[in-house]
Amino acid sequence: MLLERAELRVVSLPLLRPFRTSFGEIRDKTFILLRLSGEGLHGVAEGVMDAQPQYREETISGALALLRETILPGILGRRWENPEQLTRHLSAVRGNRMTLATVEMAYWDLWAQARNLPLSTVLGGVRSEVPVGVSLGIHASVDATVESAVRHAEQGYRRIKLKIQAGWDVEVVRAVKAALGTLPVTVDANAAYSLADLNVLRALDDLGLDYIEQPLAWDDLRDHAKLQALLRTPLCLDECITTAQDARKALETAACRLVNIKVGRVGGHLEARRIHDVAAAFSAPVWCGGMLESGIGRAHNIHLASLANFTKPGDTSSSSRYWARDLIHEPLETRGGLMPVPAGPGIGVTLDLPFLESVTRHTEQLGPVTVPVTPV
Repeated sequence: MLLERAELRVVSLPLLRPFRTSFGEIRDKTFILLRLSGEGLHGVAEGVMDAQPQYREETISGALALLRETILPGILGRRWENPEQLTRHLSAVRGNRMTLATVEMAYWDLWAQARNLPLSTVLGGVRSEVPVGVSLGIHASVDATVESAVRHAEQGYRRIKLKIQAGWDVEVVRAVKAALGTLPVTVDANAAYSLADLNVLRALDDLGLDYIEQPLAWDDLRDHAKLQALLRTPLCLDECITTAQDARKALETAACRLVNIKVGRVGGHLEARRIHDVAAAFSAPVWCGGMLESGIGRAHNIHLASLANFTKPGDTSSSSRYWARDLIHEPLETRGGLMPVPAGPGIGVTLDLPFLESVTRHTEQLGPVTVPVTPV
């Protein structure tokens, strides 16, 4: 289909309550929203890069420049037959996986709409609802964390994930485990530890966790392999995995035993599906992580999580946990620990345009593009 126009927005949504990790505290989620238009349809996606390069190396300002100056001018005014063709074109750009994912995901939405099919169907999904857990940020006290964990367990969530950092780890995890009984509990360090913290990591290993997520450096497979050999608890990698090759190397070297797939981190749905397939070949489960997305990014994640090897509960919990009002009309809410996959064409949700205008900080339009005609 012909890509005719693009709209870039920088959007800032206030969180219902602050969300704290080892990176710091978030009160407002600021992100890029991209809308691609062609043949009367609009595909939309959000970028998961932050203002500062803390999680990975990309930033909002850098992504905007790359999109505006290089990527979008290279694809607008051209006809793309399918997402594979567009992705081959985008592969000429080194790195910048989050920026590329924003474009690729918006095109998948557009392409699926053109076929009047849900995104999950064209991706090869097999579920109409996906199992869901919650991710709990760092709270003010152990008691507050336990109360939050118990409350979410009572709501039916199928896994509780605790954000941890040095000094906020063993004590709080032990207390939550004691309160929840057999409900799976995991921890996410966001690369806050090193092998020098082996005593703490071994103490966590004794607590019966389902897995420990990204304990060591964001770019270090080797030390994760060393650590996994010393622990009984499976390690799950997040920040380290941006391609299917990364996943293969991590699983081949036993740097982890399962993978968190974030479609926005790995370059889009095609690469996410490749990682899913690589993990399945190693009999390693995967689950869908989140980046505090609005309903647009959350819908993309839910569709991806409908694939067969997403056997662990993901982070696609109810939007109402985060936002007083979401960017979309359709509620994305769990029922008994399950999130329904939106059933409409594409990602199956629609933008609340008046509200979107009220939370938009910056807008720019690209196109329509006139394709030059070469004289014969």
